Amino acid sequence: MGLDEVVQKPQDRLNAWLAGDMAAVNALIDRRMVSEHAPRIPEITAHLIKAGGKRLRPLLTLAAARLCGYEGPFHIHLAATVEMIHTATLLHDDVVDESKQRRGRPTANLLWDNKSSVLVGDYLLARAFQLMTDTGSMRVLSILSDASATISEGEVLQLTAAQDLATDEAIYLKVVRGKTAALFSAATEVGGVIAGAPEDQVRALFDYGDALGIAFQIADDLLDYGGTSQAIGKNTGEDFRERKLTLPVIKAVARADAAERAFWARAIEKGDQRDGDLDQAIALMRRHGALDAARADALQWSARAKEALRSLPPHELRDILSDLADFVVERIA
Repeated sequence: MGLDEVVQKPQDRLNAWLAGDMAAVNALIDRRMVSEHAPRIPEITAHLIKAGGKRLRPLLTLAAARLCGYEGPFHIHLAATVEMIHTATLLHDDVVDESKQRRGRPTANLLWDNKSSVLVGDYLLARAFQLMTDTGSMRVLSILSDASATISEGEVLQLTAAQDLATDEAIYLKVVRGKTAALFSAATEVGGVIAGAPEDQVRALFDYGDALGIAFQIADDLLDYGGTSQAIGKNTGEDFRERKLTLPVIKAVARADAAERAFWARAIEKGDQRDGDLDQAIALMRRHGALDAARADALQWSARAKEALRSLPPHELRDILSDLADFVVERIA
């Protein structure tokens, strides 16, 4: 495209490469968000859209389809579907987490109310399912409906596991595969399916999205204990205050002595958090190398994502997707 020398970030390069497709995706979302009888629906969705966001998931669908040589119209529908599902989960997550900030702006549930956020999220999911049927592909419908169920399952699992010190890395991985990686892998997989790509390429795209999503989430968890609010779009330490057992905490708890475990039990399980607890939590993570170990895991998943791409045909988009796998963990490298 001749833009790589000017635009450095892989996501910016994806945006440049797929600008026409993304414009069509945005226009389609706008058309499907119109509601004659409930003006609050476009108000809330517009609030989220204006807040920015990376739009990474629809970009992955578009990139996967184009990488596999697709020339038809339905990658636009699938990318819009993926973004609608993602936006619905954000609305629901902010209610569940009682969040006050999303992408550096007040959350919809704070500006309106929880009822509106939940119901508009439900509306978005319904619209997403309407949209995905336009492709006429039962396999696409199966992939995206399975992903939607997996996302919900992951969120419920997180509710039961988040504040239980018995939660281990295997359970954490199930949660992450549900709430994050499932939509990444579905986004890339349906791009290959709609393009009619060979099965080994469709599997490679699934594996790439799965590994990329896991690396992305681990990096996000790490940034909560070392990033800035501007960098991560939420308040630093928010996961700790919400008593979430993310990977750095799980690793620190596994290596804790009796006194340290008592601290984690008080702060996470009982929710008795006091001034200085966040600093103490970070100090314990550093003492036991938990942050470095979680960082190493993120880098391994990034490497798996890049390896999955090797079976795909040579293409500029493949190179950008490989660079993207590096970029999601550069924030914590």
